[in-house]
Amino acid sequence: MLNRLQNNSSLDIQIVETDFPSVREVDLKLIELGQQLDAVIVTNDFNLNKVSQLRGVSVLNINELANALKPVVLPGEAMRVFILKEGKEYNQGVAYLDDGTMVVVDNARRLIGKNADIAVTSVLQTTAGKMIFGRLWEEAENGGHNEIHRTNGSSRRQTRDSRTAPGPVRITDTEAITET
Repeated sequence: MLNRLQNNSSLDIQIVETDFPSVREVDLKLIELGQQLDAVIVTNDFNLNKVSQLRGVSVLNINELANALKPVVLPGEAMRVFILKEGKEYNQGVAYLDDGTMVVVDNARRLIGKNADIAVTSVLQTTAGKMIFGRLWEEAENGGHNEIHRTNGSSRRQTRDSRTAPGPVRITDTEAITET
């Protein structure tokens, strides 16, 4: 990665070997260097982030950046997902968005291994991340689901295609998710 950054002609990359012998902790050395160079620290370290901010050094937190770039999903929105496995409740199917967000779809067990158009019914934020709940688009449309967005009497069918073909999927939901 460093080689790619150094080879990018639009970036001014400098390797600085300045040391601060009076400072023992690595995080504090980075903060001192950031202050000296008037630089921004890019990190995913929560503690370094907080201490840098307290000391007046600008920080770009990679985790916050990643969360800010995740798409906002609203109830009633249509999306296409690849049903990967069965859910915990009867007849549910489970899919995952590219960012690892779990999508639980009612009555989708029969569609395991296939793409499905769904209507989002709710979004739940948990300590483990976001979960999206939905139902098959045809059922939402036929069942008179009044949260489906409609224009001139016809359903809005702009879908967000989260997975178009089966491919490698990272599953990280080994812990049970509980509501508090």
